[in-house]
Amino acid sequence: MTTFKPPVTVALTGASGAQYALRLVDVLVDAGHEVWVMISRAAHMVIATETDVTLPAAPERLARALMERSGAAEGQIRCFGREDWMAPVASGSGAPSAMVVCPCSTGTLSSVATGASDNLIERAADVAIKERRQLIMVPRESPFSPIHLEHMLTLSRLGVVILPAAPGFYHRPSSVDDLIDFIVARILNQLGIEHTLMPRWGDQAMSPRSAN
Repeated sequence: MTTFKPPVTVALTGASGAQYALRLVDVLVDAGHEVWVMISRAAHMVIATETDVTLPAAPERLARALMERSGAAEGQIRCFGREDWMAPVASGSGAPSAMVVCPCSTGTLSSVATGASDNLIERAADVAIKERRQLIMVPRESPFSPIHLEHMLTLSRLGVVILPAAPGFYHRPSSVDDLIDFIVARILNQLGIEHTLMPRWGDQAMSPRSAN
């Protein structure tokens, strides 16, 4: 039986930027982690709009599709439905897992900030906060309204990492994939997971002209 590194939960919600999450799942699989995935109904629509990836809604079929896409080992990816309240992420007594909401819609941001817990993604985030587990939220909206900013501030004060999908350019990206990897690399840095997606600031691989 294959032994995986500790699980990381990846939740996709209805904001633009599905490519970030799909790449994150691939990299986590390559790093040997078990990956728990939740995809909202709106996120399925965004994925269909922004990518050529076709993902089924049923959790078992979704897990199989993601495994085939990422080359994951059997059982390395688990998927949970919108109201799968028996999933380990639904309770503080379940297996501990760092959680990344990527992309994070402002609706999800609002629900988590106010403790709504109306679906499994929101409940999982609520559990992460109350159990003092790592929670990273990757909002993609522009401009942010005062409502969005207030919710981000509320969550940040609770220990949530707010990591906007705003890639930098000092690594001189030559493709959209480079911009995607920039954000995924920042997420991995927060998770403490080693990667080679891009050099860290100050590394010799970084162009000397980057700081100009």
